[in-house]
Amino acid sequence: MESFKFSKEIAGRNLTIETGKLANQAHGSVTVSYGDTVVLATAVISNETREGLDFFPLTVEFEERLYAVGRIKGSRFIKRDTRPGDEAVLNGRMIDRAIRPLFSEDIRNEVQVIITVLSVDGENPSKIVGLIAASAALAISNIPWNGPLAGINVGLKDGEFILNPTATQLAEGELELTLAGNAEKFVMIEAEAKEVPEKTVFEAFKFGQKAMKDIIDLINEAVKKCGKEKLSLLDIMPQETEEGLQKKKDLLKVVDEFIAEKVNPYLLDAVKPTKALRKHGMHDLMTELHKLLLENGYEEDLVHYALDKTYKIIDQKVSAAIVERESRVDGRKLNQIRPLSFEVSLFKRLHGSGLFQRGETQVLSVVTLGGPGDAQTLDSMEEVGEKRYMHHYTFAPFAVAEAKPMRGVGRREIGHGALAEKALMPVLPTKEEFPYTIRVVSETLGSNGSSSMASTCGSTLALMDAGVPIKSPVVGIAMGLATDGKGKYKIITDLQDLEDGPGGMDFKITGTKTGLTAIQMDTKTDGLTIKMVEETLAQGREALDQILKEMAKVIAEPRAELSSFAPRITSFTIDTAKIKDVIGPGGKVINKIIAETGVSIDIDDDGLVMVTSTDAEMSAKAVATIKNIVKVPEAGEVYTGKVVRIMDFGAFVEILPGKDGMVHISKLAPGRVNKVTDIVDEGMTVKVRVDEIDSQGRVNLSLLEGGKPYVPGSGSSFDRDDRPRGPRRDMGGSDRKRFFKKRDDR
Repeated sequence: MESFKFSKEIAGRNLTIETGKLANQAHGSVTVSYGDTVVLATAVISNETREGLDFFPLTVEFEERLYAVGRIKGSRFIKRDTRPGDEAVLNGRMIDRAIRPLFSEDIRNEVQVIITVLSVDGENPSKIVGLIAASAALAISNIPWNGPLAGINVGLKDGEFILNPTATQLAEGELELTLAGNAEKFVMIEAEAKEVPEKTVFEAFKFGQKAMKDIIDLINEAVKKCGKEKLSLLDIMPQETEEGLQKKKDLLKVVDEFIAEKVNPYLLDAVKPTKALRKHGMHDLMTELHKLLLENGYEEDLVHYALDKTYKIIDQKVSAAIVERESRVDGRKLNQIRPLSFEVSLFKRLHGSGLFQRGETQVLSVVTLGGPGDAQTLDSMEEVGEKRYMHHYTFAPFAVAEAKPMRGVGRREIGHGALAEKALMPVLPTKEEFPYTIRVVSETLGSNGSSSMASTCGSTLALMDAGVPIKSPVVGIAMGLATDGKGKYKIITDLQDLEDGPGGMDFKITGTKTGLTAIQMDTKTDGLTIKMVEETLAQGREALDQILKEMAKVIAEPRAELSSFAPRITSFTIDTAKIKDVIGPGGKVINKIIAETGVSIDIDDDGLVMVTSTDAEMSAKAVATIKNIVKVPEAGEVYTGKVVRIMDFGAFVEILPGKDGMVHISKLAPGRVNKVTDIVDEGMTVKVRVDEIDSQGRVNLSLLEGGKPYVPGSGSSFDRDDRPRGPRRDMGGSDRKRFFKKRDDR
């Protein structure tokens, strides 16, 4: 099969799309390279329709490969690439949210898009290349899709916007804004920012939108040259005849008329302040419709089809009420937040806790503090190192009054946890300021509209309650959209259940009083205009300020002290040359300290030592031991030590752990001493003074206290100047070297 290549320079680097070379049995297959980052994307649609589904079955998989970065998995037992890590899951979710709005919701054939990373250069993020590749693979395939779309990154560094910044530029910058869409509209938005003002973020949107066209043009060039003819719905669903489709169309007109008449009394005329009441109203409406259709002779399968479509029609009516009358199902104004509730210190033994409630959405966030050794090790394709702040999000079925099997953490939980984590990262203290590992768990106890933003607020409460010195409180809000399909729309604050339907959006914004820290947007429309984005950011700022004001009434800043149940970390710096002395051969020294005190000890390569313990006495003992190991004795200092070896010419005393000095026989007593053992024995505890450190680093001592009573010799005196001056044997250099070598080896 002939292969084709299409290239265009984007932000100073060639973006190349190649098709016809790899994975040619897929319905759409492209290899996209940007710099030396290369991604293979494939798109396939099944031949069969999945019966009984009431949703479009799209799956997007982002496959990381460690060979792409020339690395073998660190585990001794598992060397193959296993289940996707969090980073891969997040990249897959991002691409899914971008391409999904451009599919018809009526498709019931499985569509699968797989993005496999073949090569990573460390500077051009694979997620952006993967997004472009997914768009190109779908565009040239026969799968019905209203693309293509472009994917870009916008960075901000030193006040200047950067198109598709490198990894280095992103790390040094203040903003990473990821956009998917075309030159007119955005279908997916993600951002992480270091408290960047809304005005600056909006300018980044405008900067990025200008770059969309070049990528769209490149994909369209590939489609024109080698794109396949798209399937129609009749092609995908061959069991449907034109007559059958017409019957469904006529039936939906009947349903639409019924809903138009009944939706007001059941859902809109009387305020339904709770989700349960709205569900009850929906149930009554559906029951009446079901009865009506059966009485009018419609076949059972058509009735079920109509009932499935009823939800979408109701959503449309709810949106119309918002657009035309600014009427919401719970009676709120468009920019009004549901009642807010804040609480901290819920349970005595927790290191920090916060309960946040907004309407019926309720989240309990809990902080656990640990030592540096508790940090998470990262070993993914593009992330290597340690992670000292983690946010984990949970969602149990009872949160929405359901009973379902609990299958462990899903992609949604990973995504929501990562968003709240991203929101708090810019305000966390540095490791030098606060060396703890921080884990926050947000338990979703009730959900009706953006539990991820509730998790952000709950995390802020818990962190401040725990005494973590965050720079500023962070809160979040979910903004919605109501459209009438004719160009009219309204932005709504604090999105909930029926307001998140077709023609809507879920535009999540987090920030401090100073600026934004994160954005995540997905939509059920064909995209948002730049004007919609501007209005959403402005209205969202009003909501953030209101939540911050209410939160400050409960807790305005981090507590001055940690919980009595939290571990304490004592940190100090030692000479890097002394690290090996603290660790000891095979870890013998440091493990002995840990065993004797029960503390955790972490030592960085730069000499930063961190001792973690819940026992203040044991922590102090461990710190003193380490400081003694690395301490360099100075002349005039006095120590209490143990006699570790007796020689003819003197005694060696351990004054510090692993550090000995010698008391010459002439300095054991004020007069003449015939034998060293007349004064001291091995194992005896004595007090000594450092007389000098010679040029070779050897420590010479004098005995001050301890030892056996001194018995003066004939004519001797306690006055050192009057003591006999008989010959004495000094320890030769070779003798001392042999002894110190033995001491070091023991």
